[in-house]
Formats: sequence, C-alpha cells, structure tokens
Amino acid sequence: MSHYPSISSLKKNGKSILVDWSDGEQSKFNFLWLRDNCPSEVHPTARERTFNLLTVTDDIHPKSYKVNDKGELEIEWSEGDHTSYYGNDWLRHNCYTLKSKKKYISPYFLWDQSMESNFEDIQIDYEEIISGDDGIKKWLEQLHYKGISIVKNAPIEKESGFDVIANISHHRETFFKTPFEVIDIPNPNNSAYTAAALRNHLDLPYYEIAPGYQFLHCLINNVTGGESVAVDGFKVASYMKENFTEFFETLLETPVKFVNRDYTSNAIRVMHKPLFSLDHNNDFNDIRFSVAYMGVMDCDPDQMDKFYEAYRKLIALLHDPIFEINFKLKAGDIFSFNNRRVLHGRKEYDANSGERHLQGYYIDRDEIIGRLNFLNKINP
Repeated sequence: MSHYPSISSLKKNGKSILVDWSDGEQSKFNFLWLRDNCPSEVHPTARERTFNLLTVTDDIHPKSYKVNDKGELEIEWSEGDHTSYYGNDWLRHNCYTLKSKKKYISPYFLWDQSMESNFEDIQIDYEEIISGDDGIKKWLEQLHYKGISIVKNAPIEKESGFDVIANISHHRETFFKTPFEVIDIPNPNNSAYTAAALRNHLDLPYYEIAPGYQFLHCLINNVTGGESVAVDGFKVASYMKENFTEFFETLLETPVKFVNRDYTSNAIRVMHKPLFSLDHNNDFNDIRFSVAYMGVMDCDPDQMDKFYEAYRKLIALLHDPIFEINFKLKAGDIFSFNNRRVLHGRKEYDANSGERHLQGYYIDRDEIIGRLNFLNKINP
C-alpha cells in the first residue's frame, strides 16, 4: 500500500503540468523533465537511462493527460508515438518542487576536544564489523557523520587490514603503494616515516582528488611518546565562518598551491585548490591543509596580505588544544577517518624506546557513502 498522497487533480501551466495532491500540496512538472524521466526508458538490469533527449524537440507537450484507473499520471506525447505512465509514489518521491522547498539539514556531527570524554562514541570492536551488516553500518555511520572511528581488537598480522576494509569496498591505490608502512626509516620520502612530531594535516593534498578516507592499522606500539592527534576540520571551519567570516571567505576563494616532489617517484605533483570547499548545499565538502606540502604561494599580489592573515589564523585554530583529541594507538587499533575532513598528527616519540609500526590504507569517499546508502536502502 502506498504511503504517499494520491493525485487529486491535474492542469496545464505553460510548459508544465500542475499536480494537486490529496494532502494539499502542489507540484509543478516540466514537460521535458517528464519525458526525459519516463520510467519505462530505464534499462531493467543496468538501471541506466536509455532515452535520448535529442530525439524530441523543445516543443514536446502532452496530446492528452489524465489520472488513469491505477492512480497514475498517464501522458500521451505529441512526438514519438509514446505514452508515459508515472505512479503517484514515483512522482511525489521525485518532486523537485517540494524538494527545493525543504530546508537542508547537515548530516555531520561536529566535535572538538570534548570528544575525549565520549571516546566510546567513535569506537567499534572488530568483531562487530565482521559479524554482519549491522556492525558495518555502525562503522560507516561513525565515519560518515563524525568523520572518525577507532576499530578495536583487529588482527595484528601484516596486511590484515585488507580483510577489514574489504567489508566496505576496494582500496584506493597511490604511489605510496598499499599498505604503506608508517615506521621510522633511513632517508624517508615522507616525514611520517620518522620519529618526529607531525603537525596536524590531511594526506595527499597535491592530488586533484585526495583519498577520501584513511585507515592506519596499528600492528605494534610500545614506544615512549607517539600519541595520535585528530581535529575535526569541519568544526574548525564552522568556528572560523561564525567568528572570522572574512578570513573564512578568503580561504574559500583563494587557491593554494600544493606540491609533492617525492624522490622515489618519477613525478612532480602540483595542484591549486582553496583550503575550504563547499558542496551544492553550501555545506562543508572538504578541507585541504598540509603545511609540509604547501608550495610557494602565487596568488594575486592584492590578495596576499589577506591570505596570510587568514592562513595564520587557520593554522592556529587547527592546532588549538580546544579542537584536538589525543590518544595512543594500541596494537589491533585501526584509526580510520575522513581524510578530507579530519586532520591527523602525531607527537614525537623515542625510536630507541621500542617499536611503532602502522600500516596505512586509503578508500575513496564515494565507496564509504555508496556502501552506507546501500545498507540504508536509500532511494535516490
């Protein structure tokens, strides 16, 4: 039985049909939109649109239209000898009139240092994940809504992280290979492969599309020091937007040059992107930030003073203890997080005091969201 209202009446209005609903709402459906989205012209298994919009003209219109005996909108078109049938559930679900009126609510839970007092909210046991869809969904919800999750009690065999993240999807390969080894090594090609402290940052900002999520799998960690740090970049961006609006706008509009000159790779990667970007809802989309990989700025001279004033403020906020959570990874922990939202860092550690070995993996953000949509049975 349908849980949507039924169609009460229909009438033409210019190049659209107005639908009055039994609950008092009204929808406006453009003729070309209706023809382009005819439910009969979608491949049954590939689920791809098969209709070619260029086979009709801008003047296409209904020769006749009505609510048929099944409660559907039935349209006989003026071109192409075609009749379309639109169920009232389909029409109401896809109604762009009502969708455009609906107030957007951000799905993100923003957090700061107080998250340390609720650390269990961003933890999940490995056994929950492998027990079935409920555990996977819980993990994905932590990752998508909070941007961070610590998997506890995972296996500690080398490369066993592949089996864990396979519960989500395939991994994203980069020139660092997979998994990449986070250990103290001679002649490192990345400062992560040292015992030095790491400032809060996001990985690979010099890629056009940086990896969406990162998974740092702790195999052993018995050194002195080396605590991990995490910062919700969206929380910092929100704070800056509210309290330093001009700075926020400057960083939203000014492209920054990121550069990678990895001596083990036959490439020099350069990317110009702003530090903040927004999505189609004007919600936060991603943050690009890495002092280590910031190239020599080359924006307009009239913009440089404004940029550096805003940039210094951002650096200070991203390293302010009120926004940081600190924790020490244990063997079997997987520190997983949105690499385009959550900044991560590390305290210095004594390499002579023991052993610290993490293995790293990346997954694209599309795979996290797509898997969660599937488990939630989203009807887009």
